[in-house]
Amino acid sequence: MENMSRPLTQNIQPDRVFATLADYESTGGYQGLRRALSELQPKEVQQWVKDAGLRGRGGSGFPAGVKWSLMPMDDARQTHYLIANGDEMEPGTFKDRFLLERDPHQLIEGMIIAAYAIQARTAYIFLRAEYHLAARRLEQALQEARAKGYLGERILNSDFSLDIHLHTSAGRYICGEETALINSLEGKRAHPRTKPPFAVVSGLWGKPTVVNNVETLCNVPHILRNGVNWYKGLGLGADQGSKLFGVSGRVRRPGLWELPMGTPIREIIEEHAGGMRDGYSLRAFLPGGASTDFLLPEHLDVRMDYDAVAKVGSRMGTGTMIVLDDKTCPVKMVLNLERFFAQESCGWCTPCRDGLPWTVALLQDIIEGRGHMEDLDTLSRLTGMMALGNTFCALAPGAMEPLQSALKFFRRDFEHYIAGVAPPPSMKRLT
Repeated sequence: MENMSRPLTQNIQPDRVFATLADYESTGGYQGLRRALSELQPKEVQQWVKDAGLRGRGGSGFPAGVKWSLMPMDDARQTHYLIANGDEMEPGTFKDRFLLERDPHQLIEGMIIAAYAIQARTAYIFLRAEYHLAARRLEQALQEARAKGYLGERILNSDFSLDIHLHTSAGRYICGEETALINSLEGKRAHPRTKPPFAVVSGLWGKPTVVNNVETLCNVPHILRNGVNWYKGLGLGADQGSKLFGVSGRVRRPGLWELPMGTPIREIIEEHAGGMRDGYSLRAFLPGGASTDFLLPEHLDVRMDYDAVAKVGSRMGTGTMIVLDDKTCPVKMVLNLERFFAQESCGWCTPCRDGLPWTVALLQDIIEGRGHMEDLDTLSRLTGMMALGNTFCALAPGAMEPLQSALKFFRRDFEHYIAGVAPPPSMKRLT
């Protein structure tokens, strides 16, 4: 029987290594696929997902059903592709790994339904290179699905055929951008492509392609199995469904929980993560992974949905927050993040290729006592130079989000370093 409030994690139990095909079927697995193939046309499946309000769980929040509906469907002879983006490299984010290691059939069923909806006969799982355990469990799950007739020719005696291939990537953060991922899958350097055309028109090998995040696709079987109204009823605010929310940092119980979309941030940090460890207090947090703007304790009652978090100046992103405590230096934290982004830049466009190393050098100088007050103005200008619209993709704009908010909220910390005085650990932010 399906856990109606926490469908994504219903099969994940502490005493079970992972859900086999038999485990998955015993809780309603592949029933959504059976309904799609026996009762619905591809465009009807698209409409179900569109009506359910499923938004992409990879960070952008773009509606999945809308993306599917952009796929050209007029020519039945046209080759279409589906790709599951499992290249989870956002610092602080580990939700897709959790699903892949603990319940791989959920992704496979979601991919089969999605492939049917867009009439793709070939699909790929693009997996982060370091996810070795996930790769082994996906391979086993794919073998089980093929043996049972869920993959291959004429699935469940229908006219639809599909195979899914597991591709272990070479491993770069830029592959989170869908066109860079597609280039990598084709054997090219992982550089983003000029848009338009978008991937749904010209993607993998020039053919229409849909790229969805792992968690996004894992929602699809439950929508088909339980219906649109059920799914919409899971959310607490403007967005529908449930979501895997995570917390890392100096909290009592860092981890991951499936909760309704729109759950207040305070509930996630204080109840599920147990609040701050003894001796530490909350100073700020990145709500959606490393490439989001800092929020403050005054924002704890904001709901975790896309619009609510955007209204207070950040992004929900992947929904996996990183906590900054009062004894961790925000300047050093930002430097650590900018080093990562600079290392992961593909070098395709000048603002990102040159701007991120420049940012790292300035932050390093400030921390090591070589900084000047005008460096703060330079850092502020750099955040504008690498804003959305000035770069080829969203890597550098995302890298600037923690920096621009740190300059706003923690400017005194930067100034203390420049003045030659290390900021006290518990120093309050400027109001």
